[in-house]
Amino acid sequence: MSKLIGILGLGIFGSTIAKTLAEYGSDVIAIDKSEENVNRIQPFVTKGIIGDFTDMELLRTVGLEDCDAVIIATGTNLEASVLGVLNCKKLGIKKIIAKAKNKNYREVLEEIGTTTVIQPEKESGLRIAKKILRTNIEDIVRLDDQTSVVEFYPPATWVGKSLIELDLRKVYDINIIGMRKSKTGKLLVSFDPNDPVTEELVLVGITESDTFEQIDYLNELK
Repeated sequence: MSKLIGILGLGIFGSTIAKTLAEYGSDVIAIDKSEENVNRIQPFVTKGIIGDFTDMELLRTVGLEDCDAVIIATGTNLEASVLGVLNCKKLGIKKIIAKAKNKNYREVLEEIGTTTVIQPEKESGLRIAKKILRTNIEDIVRLDDQTSVVEFYPPATWVGKSLIELDLRKVYDINIIGMRKSKTGKLLVSFDPNDPVTEELVLVGITESDTFEQIDYLNELK
């Protein structure tokens, strides 16, 4: 069953989310004051409405209360964002995601009960910087704020040694849960920890997010 998602605000950020959700089969209700913005997104969404999303009656009329989640995608007008969040809460929407342009906006939106607040420019900058800093890490999947699954290449000093010898849990506080024989190889969750590590091997482990990343970014994985 497809999800119904509301998008309030159709700038570049909101329009991109709306199109992507629609491409993957979600039904989308999109609202913006700009006729041009709504017309641009209309072919991709279930409903495209020209109007002010701070107007509660408009939200009721378009059936926003039926949405599984609502994204308030305007980040420049704090008053509009706050009213959007409060209206969504009054409609009983459980998952409310809002864009914030700075830390102050984030704090206000979190204080009034927004489920998730994002700062796209800041978060994109952090992702790019961390990608540049990576030495051995190939990919990271965050499980929560503290824990991640990390795919990484072994440093040259590990080659020829076994996982038993390296004792990575003790040295780097990482639990190896799988490996790939190469970057594009199949993930193996059954392996012999006595086998020697090879140069092409990709190791997969669970670890504290910030700790292991910092070790890699500072090129301290020895």
